[in-house]
Order: sequence, then structure tokens, then C-alpha cells
Amino acid sequence: MKKVEIFTDGACKHNPGPGGWGAILRYGTAEKEISGGDADTTNNKMEMTAVIEGLKCLKEPCEVTLYSDSQYVCNGIAKGWAKKWKSNNWVKSDKKPALNVDLWEEILSLLEVHKVNVVWVKGHAGHPENERCDRLAVAQAEKYKNEKK
Repeated sequence: MKKVEIFTDGACKHNPGPGGWGAILRYGTAEKEISGGDADTTNNKMEMTAVIEGLKCLKEPCEVTLYSDSQYVCNGIAKGWAKKWKSNNWVKSDKKPALNVDLWEEILSLLEVHKVNVVWVKGHAGHPENERCDRLAVAQAEKYKNEKK
């Protein structure tokens, strides 16, 4: 399996509001940056979308080290929260409904294809790739902020 690093971040102006996401994929010395956004979204949705879009770029099953500053995403994957929510019909341990079910479904499906190791990084703490992803995400959020629905 090819070893790939994916760095992700999401941003949202107001929450909910205009948002953006960014990802950097790295295989050896090759890098690819991707980004996108939405006019009406949440920060968590953008964090999750960055992960989904990054994994969807991979053309074959890979061993992925995924870097994110989102505890929601990292814990949802690494601690098995999302799998547990799914097995409980998308109800969390506190008996409240899980949010972003459509995105979690997509992430869980992609996790079946790739071997993913999640690494949480502290956001806005000088991590070079996280800072780059943040700039990509914020630029998209700004773009959507300026667009009319």
C-alpha cells in the first residue's frame, strides 16, 4: 500500500454561516492542495468535508496518516465514536441524536477502503501544513461570504 499523508482543516464565518475547507495530500515529494466551501454550513461539516474530499482523491487503497485539528473528527474516527453511533442507529451515548450523519456515513465508507491513522494537531499553533490548510479554508469561507445565495 502506498503511504500518503493528508492534512485537513475547516473554517466557518459564524457558525452556521459561510464556510470553507482545505486539504493537502502528500505522497513522497508530490503534493496536491484542494479546497472548497459552502455558503451555509458549520465548522464541523467543513472539517469533515476536508477529510472526505482528501480521501476521495486517492485512486487506490492507501495507508493514510490523517492530520486534523478537529477533536470531533479525530475522536469520531480514532476512538470509534462514529462506528458506535452508527451501530446505535445514530444515537450517541447521551441518548441525543448524532449530527452530520450523512458525512459520518461517507467517512466510515472511506475508512473501509483505506488504512487510516489519525493524528490530532493543535490548531493555530504554527504547524506548517495545518496553517496552510487553514488559509485555504478561510479563503473559501471568504469567497462564499461574498457570494449571494
